Parts: sequence; C-alpha cells; structure tokens
Amino acid sequence: MSQISETDRERIAALFDRHLEAGLHHGAQLAVYVDGEPAIDIAGGVTGPDGEEETRETRHVLFSSTKPYGAVTLHTLVEEGELDYDDRVVEHWPEFADEGSDKADITVRQVLSHTAGLTQGEIDERPDLWGDWDAVVEKLEEMEPVFPPGERPAYHPLTFGWLVGEIVRRVSGTPIEHAVAERVFEPLGMDDTGIGLREDEDGDDVATLVGFEEFDRCRDPGEGLGDHTRVAAPFNEEEVHRAVIPAANGIGTAGDMARFYACLANGGELEGTRILEPETVDRLTRLEAETEADGTLGREGRFTLGFWKGGTTVAPYGSLSPEHVFGHAGLGSSVGWADPEENVGFSYVTNGVRDGSYEHVARVNALGDAVRHALR
Repeated sequence: MSQISETDRERIAALFDRHLEAGLHHGAQLAVYVDGEPAIDIAGGVTGPDGEEETRETRHVLFSSTKPYGAVTLHTLVEEGELDYDDRVVEHWPEFADEGSDKADITVRQVLSHTAGLTQGEIDERPDLWGDWDAVVEKLEEMEPVFPPGERPAYHPLTFGWLVGEIVRRVSGTPIEHAVAERVFEPLGMDDTGIGLREDEDGDDVATLVGFEEFDRCRDPGEGLGDHTRVAAPFNEEEVHRAVIPAANGIGTAGDMARFYACLANGGELEGTRILEPETVDRLTRLEAETEADGTLGREGRFTLGFWKGGTTVAPYGSLSPEHVFGHAGLGSSVGWADPEENVGFSYVTNGVRDGSYEHVARVNALGDAVRHALR
C-alpha cells in the first residue's frame, strides 16, 4: 500500500480544521499509521474554552478508549500461560463470588466480552470511591449479576476496567496501571499515555473537557440520547485524573493511540517490538457477542475480547464500517481503530463530548472515510 499523498493529507487536514471552525470542539488531534509508519499526526484548536494552543503532546482524557489497553495487558498474561479465557474469575480472585452462585460461574471470557452481567452498580455513581482501589474491589465483590453470566451482551461502562484490572493484579501481582505501562505503553513508546495520573506527573497539560448540549452547532435529526454532559463533568477533576479507572480515565494522545492500533493492525508488532503474537491478535478480535439493542448503550453492539468490531450502523470506523475493523470509542470524544487488511491504525481525540450515537459518529466517520479514500 502506498502512503497517503501530500494532496490527500492536505485535504484530510482541511476537514479536520473545518470541524474546529464549526465549533464541534475546542481542540483535537488526528493520527494515522499506514503499514507501520506514521502518515498523519496533526493537532489544532485550544485545550479548552480558555485554554492554550493544542499540540500533538497535549494529553486528553480518553474515556472508554482506555478499555483496550487493559484488555491487551490481560491477553499478554494469557499468552504467558498465567490464565485462560475460560477460567472462572473466582479461580484467581476467590473473594469475587461465593462458590455455587451464578456469579461464581463468570469467566474471564465473559468479562472481556461484556457478557458477565455486572453492567452497572452503585460504584458507577460514586466518583468519591474511584480513587480507592480496595473500596472499588469490595463493591465489585458485593455486586450481583443482573442476568445469568453469558446469557446476553450488555456494555459494562466502568465495571469492565475494574474487573479486568483486578484480574490482572491477582494473576501478575502488579497493579493494572503499572502492568499496562510495562506491557503496552513502554514497549510501544507510548510516552504520553497512562491510566490516570501518577504522583510525579503534572496534570496541567490535560485538556479541559466540554460537554456540548445535543445538536449544538449540528443539524438536528431528532431527539438526542443520554446526558453525556453530566457524565463527563467529573472527568475534569484532578482527583478523578489521579484515580485508577481502567475503563475510563486513560490520559494520552491520538499519536500514542494510533501507534497502539498500528501494532495490532500489523499482527501485534510495530517497529520490531512485539507485544502479542499474531494468533492472539486473531483470537482477541473474533466476534464473541452481538446484539441489536445493547442493554446499556441502547444500540447495536458487536463485542470481541476487549474491543468493538465494525459492521454496524453506529460503528465509528467509517460510514461503511468493515466488519473486520476493530477498535473502541470513548464517551462522544475519542476513537481508535485498526484495519488489519489495510494495515492502518487510526485515532481521533477531541475535548468536546458530544452525543455518541450521532454527532460523534458523524465527525469521526467523516475523517475515517477521508483516510480510506486516500488509500485507494
């Protein structure tokens, strides 16, 4: 495949700039890798309503685009033989459930594929607890499935990350924020990305999130979905930045995320560094569960072991999203994906949180389509 031409790069950058000029967000980053090499890496706008100039190094809250980082960390442990996808969680985390209960039957595979039934609970509404890992774990141990494990898929917005994180900690002995750094971020040179902020990090360079009202500066096709402005609000707080929320408070850049997906698109290797074997990448991207109306999101979902696959009307991987593409989006503000057939890694990150079912999908698909057109 040829790299993106300078003419096409300018055309894509012009579309990127139009999103900023229209006021869809205050600042954004776009990064694309083709055949393992950087093809686009741009930034524009400002870091917030009264912010400084956005740069490629400006860090953003990634919301659910964080989830694949923890999932891949768990997959590395499976590769090493430390656990298996069909292990019951209680085999590694005995306090997770009482033997003989439905909850005790939950497997690692079900956690990764959003079929564990532990979709939401009290902890989702308790930002005051998010900075206390032990308190989070205790709440997970108290939770009961809302449906029998494996019965049906339903997106786990926050519990996914804590479940994966505690499994990783129990199996490896390493807290998830450090395990991800050691197994994913550091090997791939993702120097500006982490799960939350650590004590020695200054959070002044994290962009300010703005939750836009539905269809503000957008054409209104009908009723909006969800109070995303309320959900986003806590994620501007330093205490939330410094918590460990492996499903939602990754802090990083589009450039780093595109490197991650470039590695997966290339069978788990980038620039001579391998984080997963090709067989594992194939395994983690196979369709595990599919639903026409997800019980949490209220829309279509195609779940793999830690990712969303393309092929639905709402997949944010291009307007004609191929089924083989996989990735993840984050609360109406970010998206990353890998196309293994085209060997492309893509990431678009903004500080403007919009309705994820229409507005965010529209802007990310426009850029995804522009990139695909440039590769033909």
